[in-house]
Parts: sequence; structure tokens; C-alpha cells
Amino acid sequence: MAIYILVALVSYLIGSISFSVIFTKKLAGFDVRDKGSGNAGSTNVLRTAGKGIAALTLVCDVLKGVVAIFLAKAIADFDNVNHAEYVVQLAGLMVVLGHTFPVFFKFKGGKGVATSLGIILLINWQIGLICLVFALILMLLTRMVSLGSVAAAILFPVLTLFITDNYIVAGDYRIFGILLGIFVCYNHRSNIKRLLKGTENKFF
Repeated sequence: MAIYILVALVSYLIGSISFSVIFTKKLAGFDVRDKGSGNAGSTNVLRTAGKGIAALTLVCDVLKGVVAIFLAKAIADFDNVNHAEYVVQLAGLMVVLGHTFPVFFKFKGGKGVATSLGIILLINWQIGLICLVFALILMLLTRMVSLGSVAAAILFPVLTLFITDNYIVAGDYRIFGILLGIFVCYNHRSNIKRLLKGTENKFF
């Protein structure tokens, strides 16, 4: 039980490092949460602070997911934990929770897409690449980042039903896929409403 508590806490704290806020304050002179959509994510950084800061934010947010999963596996291996896949899955959920509700930044964070990508790529590179390519194609075709993000969040748990190899730790990831997908979709609830109304913002 102590291992699960440790992994949950460390992963949440990693997720709570809001690079979008840090970079926009240090490099652009404002808090990204005060501009644009008010969201502390790389998409809003791109809209308000430009490509360079957005790219840096995106890479760091992806790395948060990668680092959390890597540390969880290392801790599970060191302690020889049974069902280590559950430790890895807990880390994935908690790092996205931290990204969305960062304790260091008044619990106002991003939507967890980039961090989820890092999680999925490390958990299963094959599923991660499929989700990434699928999302990028949708974004390019529709010019809507939210549509690609939501669609990939829905695709992830579906893929866990059919792809059973190449996981960082062997195990059942179906429930994890559903929970992560629901969480990301919930974070995009306002985007989903606009998508249904046909009023979602587009990138040109």
C-alpha cells in the first residue's frame, strides 16, 4: 500500500508542474491563464505566446507523462511489486490529475492531452503512435485541436481491447484506458458542447 501512496503522490506532484504558466510568465511576461481561453495548455500558449513557447510547453507536458510512468515502473521493479501494471496505471491517472488541478498553481491547469500522450507512448508505443497519428490527421482535416484530442481519447480504450503486446508492464489496461479517456473528455466538455453546436474554434 505504501508503494501506491508514494507513486500517487509523486505522480501528482510531477503533473502539478504547470510549464505553460512558468514559461509564459518567464518568457512572455504574462500568465497564460489570463489570456485566450484561460486554459493552461499548449494550445492556448500557441494562441497567446507563439510557436516557440508553445512547442517548449508541449514537449515538457509530454515528458511529465513519460517521467511519471518511468518512475512508477522503476519503483515497482525495485520493490518487486505484484501486478506492477496497476502501479503504472495509478501513476498515469495521477499525473493527469495533477496537470488538470495543479497544487502549485491554485488547482487551475490544462486538459491533459499532451501529458496523456506521454503516458500512452511509454505504456505502449504502438497504441501511442496510432493515437497520435489519428489525432494529427483529424486536426489537419478539421483544423480543430479539440476534435483530434477527444477522438484520440476515445480511441485509446478501444485499442486496448485489441492490442495486447508491447506494454511497458504486461497486464490488463482496459479499465485504465476507459478512465483516462473519460477524464480527458471531461476536461474537454466545453469544447464538446461547441463541437456539437458547430461553433468550436479552428486553427488556420
